Amino acid sequence: MSNDLWIDRRVLVTGATGLLGSWLCQALVDAGAKVVAIVRDQITGSNLKRLGVDQRIDIVRGAVEDQALVERVLGEYEVRSVFHLAAQTIVGIANRNPISTFETNIRGTWVLLESCRRSPLVSEIVVASSDKAYGDQPVLPYTEDARLEGRHPYDVSKSCTDLIARSYFETFKSPVCITRCGNLYGGGDLNWNRIVPGTIRSIVRNEAPVIRSDGQFIRDYFFVKDGARAMLHLVECMARDRAILGEAFNFSNEIQMNVVDLVERILRLMKSPLKPDIRNEAFHEIRHQYLSAEKARRLLSWRPLFEIEHGLSETIAWYRAYLDETSARA
Repeated sequence: MSNDLWIDRRVLVTGATGLLGSWLCQALVDAGAKVVAIVRDQITGSNLKRLGVDQRIDIVRGAVEDQALVERVLGEYEVRSVFHLAAQTIVGIANRNPISTFETNIRGTWVLLESCRRSPLVSEIVVASSDKAYGDQPVLPYTEDARLEGRHPYDVSKSCTDLIARSYFETFKSPVCITRCGNLYGGGDLNWNRIVPGTIRSIVRNEAPVIRSDGQFIRDYFFVKDGARAMLHLVECMARDRAILGEAFNFSNEIQMNVVDLVERILRLMKSPLKPDIRNEAFHEIRHQYLSAEKARRLLSWRPLFEIEHGLSETIAWYRAYLDETSARA
């Protein structure tokens, strides 16, 4: 299906000020969509604002857990496609504050899906789950038929998100698909305790980058522009082939990398002589995790566009510019 699908199409994005949400909104408006976003907090330095996308979309202030608000937005803006990205995404915060994480990630999901069920114009819903929904699996790489076995607050919230979305398809035939992405990185992530932005900021400040774990935790790191493109591509496929409704899809570059290797790549790209400060303080995190994207390749004809070096280089450039501007204003 061509990108003509998006011309003047009414689209709702939750989580628009987040890392993936901001780049997704840019991709949508560039494709011609009419985007409305539900935004709870105004984030200083938000990538949505830096991209100028906040001036190109309609923004409704409120929480995704507010069902009356979500139903109003879907109805008054005549929304056709929905991207549900709103979530509390930081594992450490979830461990310290599980209730707020459950409220946003679990209640927010069923409120969104129930509101869509009551809105007859909605024809595609993409719910962003996570690779963390699988929990800690013995067989690698993780495929979509692995059981959802989150055990700690953030992982459990994503297992629940996933199962709730599936239940709305099975019970009500809601037109939903689920995405499970690898660890997203890219410009615009202002959660500095995440490894990529935190490492880059430390290097810019000539400080040793901190690794909270022992540095041997393995993930696949997925560039945010690939993530945004995957979201659009999935809805295009859903509009063309209704047989894929109800399915979950992993999106990943399928490259395993431990934290020390990632930090050393960033140090090399930034030409820094610093050495990482390995603290071995992490807990309640999965030690070895990476995804198979074979199903997305087979059913969606999807491929990632960006190699890790390219993605990291773009990301470093974004943070250099952001931190330079922040410093100049101080």
